[in-house]
Amino acid sequence: MIEYILFLAGCTVMVLGAVGVIRFPDVYTRLHAATKCDTGGSISILVGVVVALGVGMVSLKVLLVLFLIFSLNPVASHALARASHKFGIKPCEMTVVDMYE
Repeated sequence: MIEYILFLAGCTVMVLGAVGVIRFPDVYTRLHAATKCDTGGSISILVGVVVALGVGMVSLKVLLVLFLIFSLNPVASHALARASHKFGIKPCEMTVVDMYE
């Protein structure tokens, strides 16, 4: 039962992140939405997979993938944001703080 709750939570986060990617105005806020939905949604779904599978070698592999997603996805997102800023893409007018400026 708990795995279905985790699957539903992960799918909800993924859908909300996809809506954020569509609705947000610039590359930085869209990147933020995409990173949150990828990290949060996939972690929740993969934890549900581990709970559904039980203890075993496959669960250990899924946990390794979970760790890699948790550690590498934010780093890749940050690299994309920095590259966008260095390329000259400006944030939207509503952005209050530009940390790279």
